[in-house]
This record gives sequence, C-alpha cells and structure tokens, in this order.
Amino acid sequence: MDISLKMKTYDAKTKLLKKLIESVIRDGFQHLRMDDITKYMDVSRATMYKYFSSKEDVISGVVSIFIDYIERLEVHCDNEEEVYFGICFQQLFEQSVSLIEYITDSFTKDLQTAYPDLHKTLMVALQKRDQQSLLFYRLGKERGIFNPINETFILLQDVLLLREITSVKYLLSNQITIQNVLYDYYQFKKIQLFITDKLSLVDDSNIDSVIDRLAEKFNPMLL
Repeated sequence: MDISLKMKTYDAKTKLLKKLIESVIRDGFQHLRMDDITKYMDVSRATMYKYFSSKEDVISGVVSIFIDYIERLEVHCDNEEEVYFGICFQQLFEQSVSLIEYITDSFTKDLQTAYPDLHKTLMVALQKRDQQSLLFYRLGKERGIFNPINETFILLQDVLLLREITSVKYLLSNQITIQNVLYDYYQFKKIQLFITDKLSLVDDSNIDSVIDRLAEKFNPMLL
C-alpha cells in the first residue's frame, strides 16, 4: 500500500472514529454492539468492516486518537526564552481540559476491564505527559518564573479539581456556565503559577476563543 493510500485510509478511519467518540466517552463502550457502532458512524456494515475488523479494532482506534493528541504537545524543557513559559502554560491548560473531557472514568474503567493492554498503553502515554509537565514546572521554578509550589499538586488539581468543577452537578448547583468555570480556572492557575513580575509573559489576547472552543466540546456532553 503506497503512502498516499495509507493516508487516505487513516483519514477515513479517523473521521469515522470521531463520530463515535462522543458516545464512548459519555457512556463507555461495554454495551456497544457492532450494529450500534455502525449507526453512530452513519455508514453501512460493509463500509464499517472495510476499515475495522472488530469492536476491539474500533476501540483501539479511539485510543490511538487519544494518544496522538497527548503526544502532539511536547514540552521542551531546554527552551531558553522566557516567553515560551507563557505559551506552554496555555497549551498545557488547553490539553488538560480536553483530556478531562475525553478520558472519562467510564471510558477508562471499560478499557481496563475489556482491553487491559490498550488501557496500559493509554496510561503510559498519560504518565509520560505528566513527567514532561513536571519537568516544565520545575524548570520554571528554577528560572524564577513560577512560584515555589509543589508541582505534583498542580497535576493533581488538573485531574481532581478540574473534573469536579466541570461536572454537571457543580455547574447546576452553582448556576454557572462551563465558559465561566474554564475562564476562572485559567486565571486561578495563571496567578497561582506565575510570579507576579512574570505574569506579563502570558498573552491572554486569544484565551477567550480558546475557552469558547473548549466549551463547545463540553456542551454536548452536558445535555
């Protein structure tokens, strides 16, 4: 198979998988049958089987999409320019929010139960990201850009606190929109992390559009 055909096949598979992802991350996938998958992908069984041989093949494709997204952001800890810390902070924020949305408890539990090898592969990718993030936070402290706080706490709050404040229960009980929650959390992290004299390294000119884009992904999940 030549490279162009491989790319076309990859693009076609990815397009089909993205149609399925919303259901998988919201409800898990243990209950899904191949007929359900065909329905979500909005294709015939023949077309679906052209690209996927089994349910495991489908879920493997979903995991691959998640891992590709995780690995797309590489934290280069040897960058000498201070402005990089502001840029990378925003990139990490955006990815942290997206990962909370995509890698849900229901999905990871189903994955661990049904396909432990796929679960392990996904966890390894997440752990690698965590290690890169820790190195980034430590370097920021060493360079006098970040406040001297425990970097492991930063990672924990991106999982525990962020997951809590973006839940339907929290939003409804506090009568607050997902946009407001994400903006407040962004400001909280920025002030928490950056030394006052270094806050100017963070360019907030595009953050509203970033948050709107993230909120659009969340909103269907909140219905």
